Amino acid sequence: MDLTQGTPQEKNSRAKKMMLWFGIVSLIMSFGGWTSAFLVSRSRPDWVEGFQLPDAFIISTVVIIISSVTFILAKRALKQGNRVATSVWLLVTLVLGIIFIFNQFSGFQEIIDLGYNFTGPTSNVTMSYIYLIAFVHILHVVVGLICLLVVIYNHFKQKYTIGNLLGFELAATFWHFIDILWVYLFLFLYFVG
Repeated sequence: MDLTQGTPQEKNSRAKKMMLWFGIVSLIMSFGGWTSAFLVSRSRPDWVEGFQLPDAFIISTVVIIISSVTFILAKRALKQGNRVATSVWLLVTLVLGIIFIFNQFSGFQEIIDLGYNFTGPTSNVTMSYIYLIAFVHILHVVVGLICLLVVIYNHFKQKYTIGNLLGFELAATFWHFIDILWVYLFLFLYFVG
């Protein structure tokens, strides 16, 4: 397919989708670099062996998976013309995203309660990686929440139609990506860490 063909709206849509995918690929590379550095650092003598991730991280993983399902349900309701159900599922997704972040910080507190800090004399390289990876992911969830707020605003303004779902689809793609990314990071930290 020739990318220069089509209406201005189709070209705009393709360009925005491509920019999102460039961003996603760069995020994959960044987190791939951090998880690779995590693996290499495991050979250090100060590495904490057998550390179990806090239960709050397990809860947040379940919450973020459910949030992807609710975003899918919102999109399905929108395509069916059910504005009320779309609104409900979008708001549930937003609340689940906030609960995810709350649980992440609860997990950080559990780590601190065990005597490990991000910096200072009670820090170590293992915990620094866990804090870094989880915190940078939280920042991306915040971006996802901002995108979700824009979608909710546009939905209430009735800007989405069957023929015009671009903003909704871009936000959903990013949301599902950060959800899948966290599942990968959680499994990596749980089984490799």
